[in-house]
Amino acid sequence: MKTIKRTKTKPLAAAGVESINLRELKKLVAEGEGLQLEFKRKAAYPEKIVRELIAFANTEGGTLLIGVDDNKTIPGIKHPEEEGHVVREALSHFCRPLLAYNEACIAIPDNRFVIRFDVPPSSKRPHFLVLRKEPRSTFVRVKDMSIIASAEMEEVIRRSKKKNDIRFTFGNEEKKLMEYLDKQPVITLSEYRNFSGLNRFQASRKLILLVLANVLKIVASEKGDLYSRV
Repeated sequence: MKTIKRTKTKPLAAAGVESINLRELKKLVAEGEGLQLEFKRKAAYPEKIVRELIAFANTEGGTLLIGVDDNKTIPGIKHPEEEGHVVREALSHFCRPLLAYNEACIAIPDNRFVIRFDVPPSSKRPHFLVLRKEPRSTFVRVKDMSIIASAEMEEVIRRSKKKNDIRFTFGNEEKKLMEYLDKQPVITLSEYRNFSGLNRFQASRKLILLVLANVLKIVASEKGDLYSRV
C-alpha cells in the first residue's frame, strides 16, 4: 500500500500517525463515529469538514475519514488529490488560527482511496470558522457531534490553557449552586440566573470560574451548556 502524507503548520510526530493497511482501516471504521472519529462520503461541503476539524482541535483531537459512509461502508473516492485540495484550501481560508493536521491518502481496492485527516488537541485553541458575511463561530466535539460553542464554552477553552490565573470567592451564590446540584444532576446558565438573582454576566463568570477551578464540568449540547459537579 502506498500512503501519501502531508503535514501542515507543524510536524505531528506526537500525534502518532502511521501508515495503515486496509484491515486496520476497516477496524477503525467499525468503531463508528464518536468523540474522536468522523466519516464523510466526499468533500462536497468543505466548510462542514472544517467545522469538524475545528471541533477536534478544540476538544480532544480526532480523525476524519473522507470516503467512508455513515453506515460504516468504505466506498472510497476516485480522485483523492482533488478532494484533499478542496479541504486544504477550505482550512487555509476558513479556519483561524490555522490548525495543525496530518493528511494521509490510503489506497483501497478498485483503484479507490480514503483520505485521513488527523488533528491533535490544539495549544492554540479555540479555533474559529470564519465565513464571509457571517459572525465567526467555534465548535466542540460532544460524542459523535460537533456543536457550536457558547461564549462560556469559548472562554473555558481559551483559559483552560493557563489555569494559574484563576481567582474566585466561594460565597453565598456558589453555596446555593452546590446545594442545587445536590438535588439536580445538571443546571443551565438560565436556571442559575433565575434562582440566584444574578445578571447574565455575573452568573456566567461564576460558572466559568468554577469550571476552570475543576469544581464544575461543562458539557455543550444543542439546547445549551449543561453544568454539573465534577
